[in-house]
Amino acid sequence: MSDGPWASLNLGTSGGDDPQHVAANLDRVTGELALDRLVRMTQVHGAEVAWTGDVPLDEVPVADALLTDTPGVGVLVRVADCTPIVLAAPEQSLVGVVHCGREGLTKGVVGSAVAAMRARGATTIQAWIGPRACGQCYELPQEMVDAVAAVVPEARSTTSWGTPAIDVGAGVRAQLTALDVRTSDLGADECTIEHDRWYSYRRQGQDSGRFGAVAVIRQ
Repeated sequence: MSDGPWASLNLGTSGGDDPQHVAANLDRVTGELALDRLVRMTQVHGAEVAWTGDVPLDEVPVADALLTDTPGVGVLVRVADCTPIVLAAPEQSLVGVVHCGREGLTKGVVGSAVAAMRARGATTIQAWIGPRACGQCYELPQEMVDAVAAVVPEARSTTSWGTPAIDVGAGVRAQLTALDVRTSDLGADECTIEHDRWYSYRRQGQDSGRFGAVAVIRQ
């Protein structure tokens, strides 16, 4: 339904797109994936975790990790440079999605999501990391880089033009590995800033849409 800079199935409600078009796009995702319900988050760059069983119908929780143990209920993470993560514990039928940017990395949203799954009995957890701003493009002031690297040293990087940068994806992978979570890339290990098939706030500014990842339990 969306057009202009949001024409590629924009799932974001904050970038200037027509809300009715975004709602139609979300309905399309629900239908194409044959979901009973699609639950999304109001993402705030924090470390809060929500379970869909605690979310009333038509309510959008404020969280940066969304988990479910209900078959047929899809959980959606939306990004445009931040790192999308899908988590699954197949033996316990638990899945989730995580939104992780620079702030979420240091606040520990990844650890919070993994801990919440393990509190529900998850043993072996698999993670998939999606397209995000890469460490050769995500330029930040030196003081910001130093602050992130003080918490997650693996995230320190340098742009391809030699300035300070952060690699959130590398930081996420390091955190997951330290938590004994197996990781792989979610279809495309690509930089959102470099590849225009992905929405990118850094590249497009305020008119950037949001692409997403959905996790669902199938019976």
